[in-house]
Amino acid sequence: MRHRSQVQSSVDYAYKELRHKIMNKEFKPGQRLPEIAIAEQLNVSRTPVREAFRQLANEGLINIFPNEGASLVNPSKEEIENTFEMRAYLECLAIKKAVHRITPLQLCMLEEEIQKEESIFAAKDLDKYLEINNAFHKIIAEASGNVVLYEFIVSVLSRSFVYLVLFESFFDFGGNPSLDEHREIVKALRNRDEERAVELMRAHVLTSAEGIRDGSGARS
Repeated sequence: MRHRSQVQSSVDYAYKELRHKIMNKEFKPGQRLPEIAIAEQLNVSRTPVREAFRQLANEGLINIFPNEGASLVNPSKEEIENTFEMRAYLECLAIKKAVHRITPLQLCMLEEEIQKEESIFAAKDLDKYLEINNAFHKIIAEASGNVVLYEFIVSVLSRSFVYLVLFESFFDFGGNPSLDEHREIVKALRNRDEERAVELMRAHVLTSAEGIRDGSGARS
């Protein structure tokens, strides 16, 4: 039991260390991640590193190739554009439905996420910042009342999360444009303004895609 606990502790350590390095852009997209070298660097055996790789692969952050090892993902420009195109379509459909179904509680939850976003952005915590942004979009998806649509949006948010981690420079600019955009989206939802809400969501999501490759400060 003690040995199992020690192994799990090593796995957690390896996972957190590798994820931290990815979040801080210490690895480049497509970079090979040699298992032995990383195990030596982290001062653990290869087993926890291998398990950490599996967890990171499940999150879409790395690829594992049989007999070749692991590497950080390196999506093509077309793949990124396709992902955000689909995300815009799905989220516009969700907010179109949500305008007429969203509850006062869900509107309050959106306001709370905006408040969290403001403080986390100031702290420059990328992982937490993206988590809060995703939570904001998931609330709207849930408010659509369509469970299948919600599941698709969660999936596409996960993919776009990875791209934003790899290519975005969120904290290299002075302000946070996403904050004002989220406020405007909530305002449109409160006013039950379907046309305005859809327009804002489409612009918000597609602007994210535009900023990823050119480093212009995309929103999430």
